[in-house]
Amino acid sequence: MNTHKNARLAFARRLEMVLDMTDRGLKPAEAALRHGVTPPTARKWLGRYLAEGQAALGDASSRPKHSPRAIEPGKALLIVELRRRRMIQSRIANTVGVSEATVSRVLARAGLSKLSDLEPREPVQRYEHAEAGDLLHIDTKKLGRIERPGHRVTGNRKDSVEGAGWEFLFVAVDDHARVAFTAMHPDERGQSAVQFLRDAVAYYNRLGVTIKRLLTDNGSAFRSKPFRHACQQLGITQKFTRAYRPQTNGKAERFIQSALREWAYGWTYQNSEQRRQALHRWQHHYNWHRPHHGIGRVAPISRLPPPRNNVLTVHS
Repeated sequence: MNTHKNARLAFARRLEMVLDMTDRGLKPAEAALRHGVTPPTARKWLGRYLAEGQAALGDASSRPKHSPRAIEPGKALLIVELRRRRMIQSRIANTVGVSEATVSRVLARAGLSKLSDLEPREPVQRYEHAEAGDLLHIDTKKLGRIERPGHRVTGNRKDSVEGAGWEFLFVAVDDHARVAFTAMHPDERGQSAVQFLRDAVAYYNRLGVTIKRLLTDNGSAFRSKPFRHACQQLGITQKFTRAYRPQTNGKAERFIQSALREWAYGWTYQNSEQRRQALHRWQHHYNWHRPHHGIGRVAPISRLPPPRNNVLTVHS
């Protein structure tokens, strides 16, 4: 029996109260006072006992005995079968003779609310290269410029800032160590991408890491000739993520989420320059002090070769 957590009477006390009234001669009001309930409650349990015996003293299900508007099991199965034939919800409702809301509820329970749910899910493939520098993930994130704290910070709609423009966060994450390098650029064009790549390679070189391969998305900046030539000059093999599969570059995507939560949106900045300065400090904290759950809750810098121990502080 699943008794309500706030119930004053469990099954044993209900039975005892009923027996007080039937076998011991107590009136409902007296039995109710003895067991800490109201007289109507005492009479309710007495009536149930007299009608159906001890079994009636257990908690009954809150589900109604009759649900006239509930869909028949056969119709529910038909809805799922039609969905598996890639039929849209409105057509299913017309075919089965039920409302679209009913179709929506049935499909939600079956996990088929979207047509894409019919496609087999790709297994999650987790990988990690054996050494630092074997693969570098690069990605970008567009951020609004800050001229002054806006209404989301002050709570005053009059403080909205229109037309401040955008700036772009470039991130690079080493696949093995998870050591990250970041920089803000005014755009995400080829020239900015090339400059970021060169700065990133120099940063990792100072840590004793040589970048061998590079993974980027299919953005125009990363597919441009200047960027390809820069990779060739640096001796880096460039690879691209699968189209419409951002998960392929998941380590960079995950880093961006952390950066947005802990740096970009974690504090109130007076202007964009203040945010850029905070980025350098947060990057150092991320690499040298912050435990990373993906690598056993150690700081990323601890997974680099021993020479990195000679580097006390590294900024971009």
